[in-house]
Amino acid sequence: MDTPQNTALTRALTELPGPLPARGVIHVVIRHTDRFTVVGNHLAQHPTLSTTAVGLAVRIQSLPQGTEVGVKALAARFPEGEKLIAAALRELEAYGYLQRARTRLPNGRIVTRTVFCNQPAALVRPRAVAPPPQVQLTDVQQEQAPEAPAPQDHVPFVTLVPPPTAPRQPPPPVPQPRELTAELDRAATALLSDLRRHAHQLVLSENDIRQLAPAVATWLERDAHPDTIRHTLTNDLPQPLHHPAKLLKHRLTVLLPSPLPGADDLAAPARPRIAVTPFQTCDGCERAFRAPTPGRCRDCRNAHGTAQAAA
Repeated sequence: MDTPQNTALTRALTELPGPLPARGVIHVVIRHTDRFTVVGNHLAQHPTLSTTAVGLAVRIQSLPQGTEVGVKALAARFPEGEKLIAAALRELEAYGYLQRARTRLPNGRIVTRTVFCNQPAALVRPRAVAPPPQVQLTDVQQEQAPEAPAPQDHVPFVTLVPPPTAPRQPPPPVPQPRELTAELDRAATALLSDLRRHAHQLVLSENDIRQLAPAVATWLERDAHPDTIRHTLTNDLPQPLHHPAKLLKHRLTVLLPSPLPGADDLAAPARPRIAVTPFQTCDGCERAFRAPTPGRCRDCRNAHGTAQAAA
């Protein structure tokens, strides 16, 4: 049995894309379709928990509801002794993954109830809620999902997950250029068709290219270099990538650069001109006064008006 297994693994390595690392682990990822448990990296790569504690946490997550997970029950399944298992459970309890409480049953018997949380950092306040449904993230959601913060001690067991009936925001529209010229459309189509040479996962259909070409044309219209666009679309792709066109649409829309400013936008704003009323010489008393046109000062106009009224 060893030889066929080694041969199959060697054949799988030859099918991995891109150059393989010269040292360290190489992952051969085969998608699970049944009998699997989702484990977060915050647990699998925990910097403080012991290997025994991490292993016990994974084992407990995989067990169905109601399975006994006390020290004696676990010691009966594992080669580690009761002391080592008890210490590992205390570690999980200290970081909020595990909670144990003694409860009195209606018949008077006292039992220990164990509650396990797969992501204690997501719990914030105590209130009874139904467990959220398990969903599979799309490629775009995997890219947007932030890393879980480090677990904290004594975190209450409540999640803040929107209900499945919560309305979803519609996706933003695909960017459109001001004018999709034949030259822009040809360059955008060529760039999209050429992506699979740089990332073998990005194989697009003709329909996908027609839908994404206006977005790429918008980038080109805004003076984005083709190498910059290509790097944005092919860098750090999710593994595995299920929907290439949706991921490219997301990146082309969310990461769209702003238009370059024009020469008038970069020029310093002109200072506002203040209109100054010039000095004039009064035709009656020859005093200086401010007025837009020559004539008499206010005193002479008043005196002249009074004289005309008396006559």
